Amino acid sequence: MKLSKFRFKLPEEKLAMYPAYDRDEAKMMIVHKNSGKIEMFETDENGEPLKDEEGKPVYIQFKRMIEFFEEGDAIVFNDSKIFPSRIYGTKEKTDARIEVTLLRELNSDMRLWDVLVEPARKIRIGNKLFFDEAGSLVAEVIDNTTSRGRTLRFLYDSTDEDFRRELYSLGEVPVPHYITDRRGKDPRDGERYQTIYARNEGSVVVPASGLHFSRELMKRLEIKGVEFANITVHNSLSGFRVIEVEDLSKFKMDSEQMVIDAEACRVVNKALAENRRVLCVGPSSFKALETAKSTSNTLKEYSGWTNKFLYPPYESGIANCMVCNFYYPETTLLMAEGAFVGGELLMEAYRKALDNDYMFGVYGDCMLVLND
Repeated sequence: MKLSKFRFKLPEEKLAMYPAYDRDEAKMMIVHKNSGKIEMFETDENGEPLKDEEGKPVYIQFKRMIEFFEEGDAIVFNDSKIFPSRIYGTKEKTDARIEVTLLRELNSDMRLWDVLVEPARKIRIGNKLFFDEAGSLVAEVIDNTTSRGRTLRFLYDSTDEDFRRELYSLGEVPVPHYITDRRGKDPRDGERYQTIYARNEGSVVVPASGLHFSRELMKRLEIKGVEFANITVHNSLSGFRVIEVEDLSKFKMDSEQMVIDAEACRVVNKALAENRRVLCVGPSSFKALETAKSTSNTLKEYSGWTNKFLYPPYESGIANCMVCNFYYPETTLLMAEGAFVGGELLMEAYRKALDNDYMFGVYGDCMLVLND
């Protein structure tokens, strides 16, 4: 499969700067994977598109997804939680302002962290960074990892609990720069750039497909008898990495930490045994399920790392339905979506999305892919 298959022009005005006012009222495109049918608008009893007061067609909203799921079906959520991973410091001597994105802790005893720095050209091994005016939180650069990657050792003499409290108090929610650079920071991002079911801290990029689930919708699904399987995949920045090879088989995916426990396996495998729908919420959940599937296409417990790179043609072994957002061109998120939907059908859906005012990105609209 070639990278150019996932190339399209995405106008800047199609990138959502804010989420839908209510989480479950984003526009939802319904893609029927097997028949190839694509639905966008509400219809009357005769199948004719409904119109609003201005005569415009009425879009299907995400909260209608409940209509497609019954008792015994399973939904797989990635419960990874965003942490305030973006912090700002100054470089010693020059006082140059440096943005640091915390990626993951490497060693808690030594306070070693894998980070990205910007501007990277100014940061070398041996430099010290100061993160508060009092100088109580200082880090030393001890290694280079990638072009923008560094290993920092924080120089902080106290308990791990105090260190994390201090570190996180200086951080902010890492809303993508394509949003904050255009409309500035918004205090509501602290709540909206997080799924309502997030519980295991570790992601630096929100599992955005899950942002559409509201507490009310979750409760209604629960009352209906739909079962939930919570897994954890700590999302890295790999979804935004630039792919520099045309032949996708030569691309290496970043590793991400993931955990699937016995209860999640029970829920998913029960639904599979009963030929029920298994909905994965987002590419991260899809990747985790495919990483932990057995040779008989059942789900196994798993704790470790995954660098599975999904792109079409691919046959899903566990999930048969998916909720996903509309992603940037030439990204691994788009390719994983294509692996599930099918490359040609996905790009047809994207053409319709661009022509019909769907919004893209983490705060954008969504797609429900059904196995019919």
